[in-house]
Amino acid sequence: MTQHENEENALAPLGGGALDADPTTPQAEPRPRRGLRARVVLAAVVVTAAASAVGLALTSGGGPARVGSGVVVIETNLGYQDAQAAGTGMVLTTSGTVLTNNHVIRGATDIRVVDPTTGRGYKAQVVGYDTTDDVAVLQAAGAANLKTIPLGDSSSLGTGDAIKALGNAGGTGSLRAATGTVTGIGRGITVSDDQGGSESLSGMIETNAPIQPGDSGGPLMNASGEVVGMDTAASVANGSTQDVATAGYAIPIDKAMSIASQITHGQASTAVHIGGTAFLGVEVQADSYGGSGAVVTSVVPGSPADSAGLTPGDLITAVGDRPVSSPDQLTELVATQKPGAPVSATYVDQYGTTQTANVALGSGPPR
Repeated sequence: MTQHENEENALAPLGGGALDADPTTPQAEPRPRRGLRARVVLAAVVVTAAASAVGLALTSGGGPARVGSGVVVIETNLGYQDAQAAGTGMVLTTSGTVLTNNHVIRGATDIRVVDPTTGRGYKAQVVGYDTTDDVAVLQAAGAANLKTIPLGDSSSLGTGDAIKALGNAGGTGSLRAATGTVTGIGRGITVSDDQGGSESLSGMIETNAPIQPGDSGGPLMNASGEVVGMDTAASVANGSTQDVATAGYAIPIDKAMSIASQITHGQASTAVHIGGTAFLGVEVQADSYGGSGAVVTSVVPGSPADSAGLTPGDLITAVGDRPVSSPDQLTELVATQKPGAPVSATYVDQYGTTQTANVALGSGPPR
């Protein structure tokens, strides 16, 4: 990303975190209005302080009357950040399997799915998520007879086609529609968060629909009312008083459903995580002296790390027989484990003594 691109364009999540991003292909670059600076934001909002092909049983008709609209509101509690977030989800099965963006549920310690047409809420568990393509699947506990989304074919979309985005715009808990047309196919964008991380999303559908924070995970529908994409990000021009939406980006539903099928079939990969997320309970940073390892800056009370006696200032150098060269590597090593798995953590304490702590990993928020 060039310095010019960084100054002119920034992207952020539409539903669950303050992410900034920049287009990475010439086609994806938003055209800022005169006198305004453009930035792309993911469509999640933070309140601080073809079905048979993927193996998901999308059903309609027959049996009891279906409840809801097929589109739900997702509310999360970010317990370790003292915040809440809101986004949107799409119902894939009558028993409450829900598709959304990973950034909508990232960092969540509690997740609730609400049907805005009935007001009925369900506690949700994470089935799995894809950190590379920003896709997640949830299961609403106790849900039954829910209406499911009507799937379309995203490969049939063309520039100029009429579309409608539906979602929890502004995190109000109700659904709003935003209309427009397809302005581009196969766009690439890079999204970075306020902690310095970034991710690239490719093959995106670009529209001129005014998608808002809270719309993340919601459906992008064609003129027939079929879902052809999952709303994920928006490009906005920063005005003096408010943000003006200039472009929206959605993951093609064919791609999202393929990943959802992989998740529901329990097929883990380097990008796809299945089930709960292992949790050590430390916040870490790089060694300020340039050495390898991960320096503990804080320990979550009651966490496995706390029970094992780790304290701020300890330098974690290995997990099991795998050396830890950086904080990111520590995160990845823990993420490959399952909650409850026994692991050993080797660290150097503040007195320069090498110690080994044997812990059973806890269950923490999704990444």
